[in-house]
Amino acid sequence: MSDVSLALDPAAQSLLFRQARTPNSFAATPVRDEQLEAIYDLVKWAPTSTNQQPMRITLVRSAEARASLLEHVWPSNRGKVSSAPVVALLTADLNFHERLPELFPHAPNCKDLYADPDARRESAVFNAALQVAYFIIGVRAAGLAAGPILGYDPDGINKTFFGDGGQVVVTVLNIGVPGENPWFPRLPRLTFGDVVSSV
Repeated sequence: MSDVSLALDPAAQSLLFRQARTPNSFAATPVRDEQLEAIYDLVKWAPTSTNQQPMRITLVRSAEARASLLEHVWPSNRGKVSSAPVVALLTADLNFHERLPELFPHAPNCKDLYADPDARRESAVFNAALQVAYFIIGVRAAGLAAGPILGYDPDGINKTFFGDGGQVVVTVLNIGVPGENPWFPRLPRLTFGDVVSSV
């Protein structure tokens, strides 16, 4: 299909979508702090309900922290987590509502909408997941590869890294330059006709 209907130029389309892949191995090339900051400064504009911005990022930097994380990762994913130059725990802040007077100032009582802990958790996880998707695109925009995984014990990660219960993990994200033989064969995608209907 032609891409002439899109405002984004074809090279950027390919960088962010068509050629972007989830790697199974990473090179040792470092990811600079400046790159991570630039990624966040780009993707912080992602939409969230009532501008709540609940996603938090914990960079697993030390060898001790990486070893602790690996204890909670399924064996099939440990090689990726071990080799990635940067591993980020992308979480939902369950106390995001405390920042709403600052982030949604035209409705100073907005935080009261999230008084119920269960409803607040549901909203935090959903909106953090939106931000995670944007963050992955931001990683690609930096010329890096993003490898989100769900093959882990979330309760174990939450207890080890966020023992106070204020954050819950949404995904573990491996970030870096793809390594040797990083790709499986490209899997098929559903077509417009498969997905879209009108009512």
